[in-house]
Amino acid sequence: MRRTSARYKLAGAATAAVAAVALTGTTAWSSGAVAPAAEPDTATTAAAGPIGFGAGTTGGAGGATVTVSDTAAFTAAVQRAEPLIVRVNGTITLSSMTKVASHKTVVGVGTSGKITGSGLNVSGVSNVIIQNLTFTGSNDDAINVQESTQVWIDHNDVSNAYDGGIDIKRASDKVTVSWNRTHHQNKNMLLGHSDSNGSQDTGKLRVTYAHNWFDGTTQRNPRVRFGNPVHVLNNYFSNVGDYGVASTEKAGVLVEGNYFENTEDPFHLGEGDSDPGSLVARNNHFVNSGSGQAGGTVNPIPYSYTADTASSVKSIVVAGAGVGRI
Repeated sequence: MRRTSARYKLAGAATAAVAAVALTGTTAWSSGAVAPAAEPDTATTAAAGPIGFGAGTTGGAGGATVTVSDTAAFTAAVQRAEPLIVRVNGTITLSSMTKVASHKTVVGVGTSGKITGSGLNVSGVSNVIIQNLTFTGSNDDAINVQESTQVWIDHNDVSNAYDGGIDIKRASDKVTVSWNRTHHQNKNMLLGHSDSNGSQDTGKLRVTYAHNWFDGTTQRNPRVRFGNPVHVLNNYFSNVGDYGVASTEKAGVLVEGNYFENTEDPFHLGEGDSDPGSLVARNNHFVNSGSGQAGGTVNPIPYSYTADTASSVKSIVVAGAGVGRI
C-alpha cells in the first residue's frame, strides 16, 4: 500500500511502555517484538562523542585550530586538505553550497557561529563534524551529505532552508544526527533522495537520529529510503505538521523511545509515490498524538546503547538540544 495523506485518530495522552535498554545487534526487530527488560537511565546531558552509526568520527582532531569570522576565511579553512578544527565566531554569509573537506570539525563559538544565505556540502568525503552552528535562510539545503562516511551533525539550530534542513543521500553511511533543534522547516531531514537509487543506496544510509527536537517541522523527520537499519532514538517531536517518520522503499527504521506531542501522524509506511518500507515502533510516549503505523522487520542495531525513558525525553531534549549546550 502506498500512503499519501492518510491521517490517524488522535490517541490523546496514551502512553506506551518505556524502557532503557542495551542491544548488541543480535536480534532483528519486528513489529511484534517484545522489548528487553528495562534499565533506567538518568543521564540528562549530551555525550562527549557521537553514539550510534557515527561513532568513531573524530573530525579535525589532531590538527590545528583556527578561528574564522568572515566568509573568505571560513571557505578557505573548511576546504584545506589537512585535519583542522574550524571555530566559527560570527555570521558567515554564503552565496552557494560550500564544500567541507575530509577530517574537519566545523564548530560554532558559544552561540555566535552562524551560517546564512546557503549551506554546507559534505560530498565525497569522510570524517566530518558539524557542531554548534545556527543555520538559517539557505537558498538550498542547510546541510547536504552525499557519498560520504563517518559524519556527525550535532547541536545545531536549523531553520528556513529553501530545500532540506539536513539531507543525507547517495550511499552515505555511518552518520549520527544528534541534539539538533529544527524549526520553521518544511522538508526537514531526507534520507535517500530517489526511489530509483537502490543499486547505490542498498546496504548504506545507516544513520542514527538521537535527541533531536523536531519543533513544529512539517515533514521528513526523517523520510527514509533503503537504509536498514536506521535508528530514530529518543527524539522529541512537538507540533509536527504533516508527519514524523516515513519508512519507504525497502528501508528498515526502528523508532524507539521518542516523545510525540501534538503530532497527529507520528510515523507511517510509504510516502507519496514511494512504496512502504518496514518500521518497528517500541517504547514511545504519545501526548495528544496518533498511534502511528508500523509493520515488517528491521535489521539488528549493530551497536550497544542505552535509551532514555521515553516519558523523560521531552525535558532532556529541550534542555540539551541546539546551540550553546555542549
